[in-house]
Amino acid sequence: MVLRPGGAFRRGTGLNGVLFVRHATSAGMREARFPAGGVPADAGGLARARALAGALPDGAAWTSPARAARETCAALGLDARPVAALAEADCGSWAGVRFADVEPAALDGWLSDPDAAPPGGEPRSAVAARVAEWLGGRPSGIAVCDAGVIRAALCHALGLDVPAGDRIDLAPLSTTRLTAARGGWRVAHVNRKVVP
Repeated sequence: MVLRPGGAFRRGTGLNGVLFVRHATSAGMREARFPAGGVPADAGGLARARALAGALPDGAAWTSPARAARETCAALGLDARPVAALAEADCGSWAGVRFADVEPAALDGWLSDPDAAPPGGEPRSAVAARVAEWLGGRPSGIAVCDAGVIRAALCHALGLDVPAGDRIDLAPLSTTRLTAARGGWRVAHVNRKVVP
């Protein structure tokens, strides 16, 4: 396997830390909609994931409970265990709604205040807390999930507030790697493309 730039792993070496993989594209991603757990990955995204099967390092694997993440794991050939801590934020009544269709003041409030939640949903601070708790168990392996969880992990590792994560781009099927370090985590890379 080669991670570009600067191939970091050789097949069979395993991991020290967590290699996050953003799940394959879905219609909701392409249409700039709030995440909804039951939305499937699209055929093109799963075909790209199948092309990467066998290119990731060996080791434990976990998945968000979201359908697109589970389908991505299957396409990658990963026998991944669903973990609730890796679920994207519950967007309540905004789930599946286009960002552009949410009342601008409500959207601005949600983006600026990590404790704000969509109606009936979960605040991003709660996502950050559960991701930090999961990382506190010092997992080592591959985690397939959506961008919000990966951003929360990066903010935790770097000691950043939740809104700072909004400035991090994460492409579908990109990898982000955290390595275990004394007293926390180090960021090894962010948003890398996997090349089989």
